[in-house]
Parts: sequence; C-alpha cells; structure tokens
Amino acid sequence: MRATRQHFTDMKRRARIVPCAGKTVAAAVPLILQLGLCLFLTGCASTKIDWNSRIGNYTYDQAVIELGPPDKYAKLTDGTAVAEWMTRRGYSGGSVGFMYGYGYPYHAYPYPLYPPYYLAEPPSPDYFIRLTFGPEGKLQAYKRVVR
Repeated sequence: MRATRQHFTDMKRRARIVPCAGKTVAAAVPLILQLGLCLFLTGCASTKIDWNSRIGNYTYDQAVIELGPPDKYAKLTDGTAVAEWMTRRGYSGGSVGFMYGYGYPYHAYPYPLYPPYYLAEPPSPDYFIRLTFGPEGKLQAYKRVVR
C-alpha cells in the first residue's frame, strides 16, 4: 500500500523542467538560415561580360589571359583572327533507364497491361563565344555559337 501511495504522490508532482539543447538549437536556426541565404546569393552573383563595351579596345592577348587558350583559332588572309572559346559543355544524353512505372521492382500498373518503356534524355549542345579580332589585334565583333 505504501508503494501505491508513493506512486500517486509522484504523479501529482509537477514534472521537473530540464534545460535542454533545444533552446540553443532553436536560437541558432535563424542565424544558420541567414548565413545560408547570404552564401546562396553570393554564389549566384555572376559576372556577365558586356562584350559590346569591349569592342574596339579588347585585345586577343587580354582574351587569352582571361579565357585561356581558344578551342579554335583561324587567321584570315586580311589579318583578321577568329577564335572560339567554349563557355558551357553540353551533355551526351544521359543514361537510358529501363522503367517499370515508379521504378523496378515497384510497379505502378499491372505489368502485363503496361509493358516497360525506355527513358532517354536528348543530348544538350555545347555553347561557345566566337571573338573576331581585326588586323590591329582589337576586338571587332563577337557572336554566341551553339553546336
């Protein structure tokens, strides 16, 4: 009987509040989110090159220093030089998947009614910038090329 009385007495007492790490984590979450947002926005800030402003005062040597050696280069008979740099590589079409509804072995539909199908992504082209330099070595024109 004494154990039963002790049990009911303990049930009537208020639970002891234990300081937990949850409050510290909750206080740190806004700071972590703000830091993550700052890093995300900084990473998305890209420097777009204004090629129109470079026409007439940008040289081939400056282009090689900034972009590296060109992927293609041709010197014409009039002294004009045409060079191409790859700005973004495409992909070859990805992998071909053998699909059964929502993925093998989980079938979305009964297999005999809907046979499996192949899933393939089309290839993506490569992107280039073609710079044309006059005989004096200054940029005359630019063009974005997709192949």
